[in-house]
Amino acid sequence: MSGRSLSCSPEGIKKAKKALIRYSLTQKALAHELEITRQPVGKFFTGKPVDRNLFVQICDRLDLEWEEIVAEPATEPELNQDNRIDIDAIVQEVREKIKPLIQERCGTMRVLDMTQPIGLNDIYTSVNILEKITGQQRIGIDEFLQHYSSKDFDLFGLNRITTKRVPGLEAVEKYSKLMILGKPGAGKTTFLKYLAIQCIGGEFQAERVPIFVTLKNFAEAANKPGLLQHITEEAINPIFSIRDVLTYAKALVLLDGLDEVREEDSNRVLKEIREFSDRFPKNQFVMTCRIAAKEYTFEKFTEVEVADFDDEQISNFANNWFKEKALKPETFIKCLEENSRIKQLAASPLLLTLLCLAFEESGDFPANRSELYKEGLDALLKKWDAKRGIQRDQIYKKLSVQRKEDLLSKIALTTFEGSEYFFKQKVAEQYITEYIRNLPGANTDEEALQVDSEEVLRSIEHHHGLVVARAKGIYSFSHLTFHEYFTAREFVVVRQSSEEALQNLVSHITEKRWREVLLLAVGMSPSADRLLLLIKEKIDFMVADDQRLQEFLLWVRKKSLSVNFSYKPAALRAFYLALSQYLSRSLSRYLSLSLSRYLSVDRSLSRSLSRYLSLSLSRSLDLSLSLSRYLSLSLDLSLDLSLDLSLSLSRSLDQSLDLSRSLDLSLSLSRSLDRSLDRSLDPELKHLLQKLREQLPSIQDLQEYREWWLVNGKAWCEELREVMIKHRNIGHDWQFSNEQKELLQQYYDANKLLVDCLNSDCYVSREVRQQIEDTLLLPIAEIQQRQQQS
Repeated sequence: MSGRSLSCSPEGIKKAKKALIRYSLTQKALAHELEITRQPVGKFFTGKPVDRNLFVQICDRLDLEWEEIVAEPATEPELNQDNRIDIDAIVQEVREKIKPLIQERCGTMRVLDMTQPIGLNDIYTSVNILEKITGQQRIGIDEFLQHYSSKDFDLFGLNRITTKRVPGLEAVEKYSKLMILGKPGAGKTTFLKYLAIQCIGGEFQAERVPIFVTLKNFAEAANKPGLLQHITEEAINPIFSIRDVLTYAKALVLLDGLDEVREEDSNRVLKEIREFSDRFPKNQFVMTCRIAAKEYTFEKFTEVEVADFDDEQISNFANNWFKEKALKPETFIKCLEENSRIKQLAASPLLLTLLCLAFEESGDFPANRSELYKEGLDALLKKWDAKRGIQRDQIYKKLSVQRKEDLLSKIALTTFEGSEYFFKQKVAEQYITEYIRNLPGANTDEEALQVDSEEVLRSIEHHHGLVVARAKGIYSFSHLTFHEYFTAREFVVVRQSSEEALQNLVSHITEKRWREVLLLAVGMSPSADRLLLLIKEKIDFMVADDQRLQEFLLWVRKKSLSVNFSYKPAALRAFYLALSQYLSRSLSRYLSLSLSRYLSVDRSLSRSLSRYLSLSLSRSLDLSLSLSRYLSLSLDLSLDLSLDLSLSLSRSLDQSLDLSRSLDLSLSLSRSLDRSLDRSLDPELKHLLQKLREQLPSIQDLQEYREWWLVNGKAWCEELREVMIKHRNIGHDWQFSNEQKELLQQYYDANKLLVDCLNSDCYVSREVRQQIEDTLLLPIAEIQQRQQQS
């Protein structure tokens, strides 16, 4: 027998003849089907040597394992001997033949609304692997909450699991048979394509031949071929030598998308994969599947999970995406960092791609984030499968996409109201049961409903990845962003913004964790007029019964009217409220003037103001003076800033007995007075300030100055304060109680949220927008007076 020939054993001939009978074939008909001459078929059935490839073809048609009937089965390779094959030469031959096919199938990617394919190597970002499956951890809800107790749920994504990560290539090298699980859009197929490209390019396992199989195509191939036949037929020419590559364990077999196989093909495909991997056990196998997609186990495969992208991977992806475009990757990353909710989505490669596409259109993320989230949900619920021609089996036929969204909205609101970011599987199934029992034609049998609810939950997890297992029997929404979105959707879409629903939503105005829900509800409302007016009314009455706070708001209004400055009145009120609010706190606290910024006409000026005032004011007057110079504020505002800031800080320093800082402050205050006296002031005020300035000793002798300040500084500051209260209406010591300070903080934060809502690109009538701006931060008496006049 030559090195390329095989012959059939006597026992094998008997099996082959039985197979002919079983398939109602003659030797002539067999030759005709295989499109070969009668001669090799005759040799096969008489035990004579037959060309190796033809021998295998005949066995495949008769559904026989050629190794079981061959007279001399191939064993371990010995190179360059008469009766052996040169496997290295065959590998190189097959690699060259298969290279164009691999490059065509795996060299590019195109997802969602990309207008053209993109080179895989141009965009690929290294994948990390979790060696422990997230959903198989045995962790209780209490342990989860304890683990995250130090986190702020507004600032972190539930998608970040602190499990050890290993590089994807390292995991493939470590395990000869690997099952890679992951959520929809986690990058499983991209990783498999990358393996194929790296292998055929000689960068990874160059001694092997990459064999890439899309399992959906295999399952739906005509005539239901075996896996080996499918691989051979899909190759160019075709390449029958692939069998030798597999026999001698020189293949990197990449099986993609087990979850994409239809239910009717599932058992056959699973059987083929098991038999194929058992038949060629020494090859490298990597298979991908969505988490929770199938209830089966490949005993010899190690299961791992694709990890969500971390910050470094997000940055690498963005750099690759924008590297040859007008927009700079740094701009995208900066905007992402400034939008923590949007950044959570970037942990998913699919949703990160969506974010890049959206950002590329306008150079920013949409002001109305609900539209962006809706697009992301459409990608997961509909587009991702539809654009790849995948039709999923509907576990529960009556659940359309809209009803799935309604179901998720119900679960979201119920769990969010209870602060249940993590919830037990049985709890989720109960919510599902209560929902589907009311659908038309629903099964009323409780056991059947329970089974259906289990299947629906698993279907939502593996089809869409919106609800995912965090541990054994513990679920959460895949992103806090989606949990908040569906909560808002329940109020606006499911409950159709009824008065009861909106009143319920507005009742959470002072709860920080509801802030994003309120913003999203405003953004997705067809008209946000009623919701915004309810929010405004709720805010106004927060401080309506506190006489001291009403006096403070009256002062804020009067002070804003006294300033000759080209900002909207509401912006000036916001400035003085925020400034006074800050000055009532300790020096280590920070101030955000986002409210005044959003209401301002000159945004660049207000951003600078916010940036300077948000610094720690330990440098006190020096900072305020540089602020005044930098912003070129009007005389009134800059004078108020520097002196009111200094007076308030001097009071804090007197109380803290920080002598060195108090001395620094006095020197700065002295310089501030000098600058103020150089300007055109009210004559009486200028005269009084001049007298106060003359009381200060010369700063040339610091020791004398220090001694004077320690003895007289407090009284001097009080005298200055009285002058400023009388002539500038600043320097008041409001002496709020802790409860009033807390209420004022809530009032400020709620107003900031209201302004953020107005600027979120929501649909609101011009009249309502103007009404809200005109009455923002006014005392309740004046608001009611304006309402009576309108």
